[in-house]
Amino acid sequence: MEEKSVPKRQYTEEFKTEAARLAETVGQHEAARRLGVPVATLGNWVRRHRKGVQPAQAEAATALKRPVSELEAENSRLRKELASAKLDIEILRKATAYFAKGSR
Repeated sequence: MEEKSVPKRQYTEEFKTEAARLAETVGQHEAARRLGVPVATLGNWVRRHRKGVQPAQAEAATALKRPVSELEAENSRLRKELASAKLDIEILRKATAYFAKGSR
């Protein structure tokens, strides 16, 4: 007999939280059947949900915290870059219109 290899799936934290809530209302087996996930996996999510532990979100939140001044500087730089790109696009539009007139 051949063993079927199950592909490793990755689920978002939001999906896991909603799945845990569903499992608490309709039961783990029914929720697992509806969502197409293994019962054991759903059980792990429910257990983590009950404890209030969300490891991926906690790590992501601490990794993304940067000083406000750094964010303001990046925002300013991006605004300047956007303005420059808009100017380039406007110049190209005008040049395209000019050369389109000349070819007729």
